[in-house]
Amino acid sequence: MTLIKRLSAAALAVTTLLALATPASAQPARAPEDLGVPLEDVLLIGGTVAPGPGGKTVLWGASSGSPAHLNAVDPATGAEAGRFDLPGADGSWAVDATPDGSVYTGTYGEGHLFRWTDQGGVQDLGRPIASETFIWSLAPGEGATVYGGTYPGGRLFAYDPATGTRDYGRLSPSHAYVRSLSYANGKIYAGTEAPAAVFEIDAATGAIKQLPTPDGLDPVGKWAYDVNVAAGYLYVRYGGASPGPMHVWDIAAGQWIDKIDPAHGLDVSPPDEEGRVYLVKGGELVRYDPKTKTATPTGVPFAGRVANTRGIGWAELGLPDYPGKSIVGLLWRGLMFRYNPQTGAKSFVQTAVRGEPIDVTALTEGPDGRMYAGGFLNGGFAALNAKTGRREEFHTFSQSEDMVTHDGKLYIGAYPEARVYAYDPELPWNSTEYSPSPEPGPAANPARLFDFAADKQIRPRAIVSAGPYLATGTMPDLGHLGGVLALWDARTGTLKHAERNVIKDQSIVSLAYRNGVLYGGTSIYSGQAATPPTQPEAKLFAWSVKENRLLWEIVPAPGKPAIPELTFDALGRLWGIAGGEVFAVSTATKKVIKRVTLSGSTSASGRLAFNPRDLMLYGAHAGQYVFKLNPLTGRHTVVREGPVHQLAVHRSGDVYFAEGSRLFRLAR
Repeated sequence: MTLIKRLSAAALAVTTLLALATPASAQPARAPEDLGVPLEDVLLIGGTVAPGPGGKTVLWGASSGSPAHLNAVDPATGAEAGRFDLPGADGSWAVDATPDGSVYTGTYGEGHLFRWTDQGGVQDLGRPIASETFIWSLAPGEGATVYGGTYPGGRLFAYDPATGTRDYGRLSPSHAYVRSLSYANGKIYAGTEAPAAVFEIDAATGAIKQLPTPDGLDPVGKWAYDVNVAAGYLYVRYGGASPGPMHVWDIAAGQWIDKIDPAHGLDVSPPDEEGRVYLVKGGELVRYDPKTKTATPTGVPFAGRVANTRGIGWAELGLPDYPGKSIVGLLWRGLMFRYNPQTGAKSFVQTAVRGEPIDVTALTEGPDGRMYAGGFLNGGFAALNAKTGRREEFHTFSQSEDMVTHDGKLYIGAYPEARVYAYDPELPWNSTEYSPSPEPGPAANPARLFDFAADKQIRPRAIVSAGPYLATGTMPDLGHLGGVLALWDARTGTLKHAERNVIKDQSIVSLAYRNGVLYGGTSIYSGQAATPPTQPEAKLFAWSVKENRLLWEIVPAPGKPAIPELTFDALGRLWGIAGGEVFAVSTATKKVIKRVTLSGSTSASGRLAFNPRDLMLYGAHAGQYVFKLNPLTGRHTVVREGPVHQLAVHRSGDVYFAEGSRLFRLAR
């Protein structure tokens, strides 16, 4: 193209932009349309089997939501035997029952401890330790005493209704999590995050002793994720959310005696009369005998990616094929399993635990023109008709970090392990990991393409279509810094390039692509908050897709810890949002050419998208409001105030945004 033609094209673009970019204040206000809750599902994390309302044994499980709920399920029918609000709590990993009949729930979000009794219902006991916002684990002691492990201080506490709270303090200066707890015979056993450590604490004196690491186990990168005491043995599963080795410690002998691999967790059952426990191993319920070190299969299968128990124990069902006591338990989506050791009877029953709204964490337009939404923690995957705004599909799925359309498919970045999937809307949904079927079905759709678990990555926070490639930027797991920049070739089904620490010790949290170059925004933080950063501020970088090399890097927003979103406008200027400001960069001069300060918070969170229909920028600022910004003048107005964290633009010009679990549409 000649210089004259290039100048003419640029002039036309500016003229078009000036013609369409009417100041926002001159346009009639439009009220966003409330599209409701696109994602709703059951997520049970903490659970136990214990007496419930009326003294009958029930399955207790905490379901995540706003607020979370403590659910009691009848193990004979799956019916709801009780449902109790946990005000201010988002969910709970920690549910357990003490010998006096109390059921305790330790929550995250506010870090409160709740106590249920048949006489008094649920009582909010407040935050046991003022500094701690997350109770990871609970363990019953004697009488009504319960022990709890916390984050971010890695502390241990005891609560007794008669005496109140006792703070045992921090167990280790190098650990922020007391991830798992168990108690027996005056001793508390506590497991931590990586590098995995297991401590024995004397409940009376508070004396702390660290147990040796099992021979051949490298604790680096592993958690002591599950800790259970049963009949004189300590069972510790090392690893993380995925199945891993469970080691068996003989408490009396003071030594490790066996390894069960792979074990799913999260718990082993209370022992039977012979000291044997039940647990999930290799996708099947097994009975393990620590005396003979043998695992006996039961024939009860556990399919799919998430096959760990959310509470497991013994109950009398009163059913013909289930004489005496049976093993019962809950799975993460509210499914109940049962097994009778006498008859071998087994069954799975969908319980009446109610689904909860799920916060939206990813929004994008799909290759079929529908809008797609993915959710937090509970996950979920929804497709919405872009004309009516109605949900047309919902499927159980993983937590989504980002989504993008590329080469006729929808690509999804999932937590944890920084997994990436490809979904073809033209084919039937068939998630072999999250909606497993006992019968053979069609090929997996979404299909899992790759992950970065080996690179210690946890969140694929940024995904973008980069010409012939799919580009992914990630955030690392706890204890690590430095994200991965990866290029996936959909034609060959291979990774063209994957490199960690493109920007030293910084995660890659936003990506944009133009003319053979990838532009990335970074964060000084890891994918887990407990990892301290080493860098002072976020950077913007340019990466040549053809040459696989870093072209340049700058600091466009001095002092800001993250650049969570990037987008190009009609003139080819690269815009970003960071810590309370929006900035434009000339990629030719590598300099900031415009800066707009937003009112309110200077939080690092934010979303930004260019609307090609009205040539405006739309953004979500720090969970405070949606704004519209004229890229020529910098003038901007608030479209809607509210807790907005996700935003996307449809090809029609409609702007979609989410306030927690509710989805809204601003029609063009």
